[in-house]
Amino acid sequence: MNQQPKRALIVIDVQNEYVSGNLRIEYPSIELSLGNIAKAMDAAHAANIPVVVVQHFAGADSPVFARGSQAAELHPLVGERPRDLLIEKAMASSFVGTELGQWLREREIDTLSVVGYMLQHCDDSTVRQAHHEGWQVELLHDATGTPPYRNSLGTATAEEIHRVFSIVMHTGFAAVVSTEEWLAALDNGEVLQSDNIYLSNQRAIQDR
Repeated sequence: MNQQPKRALIVIDVQNEYVSGNLRIEYPSIELSLGNIAKAMDAAHAANIPVVVVQHFAGADSPVFARGSQAAELHPLVGERPRDLLIEKAMASSFVGTELGQWLREREIDTLSVVGYMLQHCDDSTVRQAHHEGWQVELLHDATGTPPYRNSLGTATAEEIHRVFSIVMHTGFAAVVSTEEWLAALDNGEVLQSDNIYLSNQRAIQDR
């Protein structure tokens, strides 16, 4: 029987910038993801799972996350909920230039449950680094979100970005699950598992 994970919930960059600022989340709806983030935080607190809140800051003249701006402040849904640690970061990964790794190791945390924004940027960077450094990782896909992009390589909708990044992360970097699946795992002691690259590829080939 698998041992119950020793989890920490990592709540990444749930700031006003993504709700009412210059970098608005479009998929899934901000109302859905915020509601699921709140559910995860409340469940973690009730289960004595440490909650780490991460807040991103840029320079005062930045168009996004400018330190001192209202847009860079935590959304009240997160800011007003209990937490065990608040860290500030300036890079995509929550581990770079912060005390997060040391704090988790001191508490013998072995599994990180990740929610927040943006899935394809700060969540992805944090998940990959956590995986490479030896943690098991869970990503609650409907407690994250994405915006659309267009650049010299083309255009991608928010839904396309969210779907592809979720599929790729589930091939080994993280167990990508819904908030309801994660809440059920807390209740029954389940160890959530990711898929793998080989099987994901083979299924795709067989489906042709």
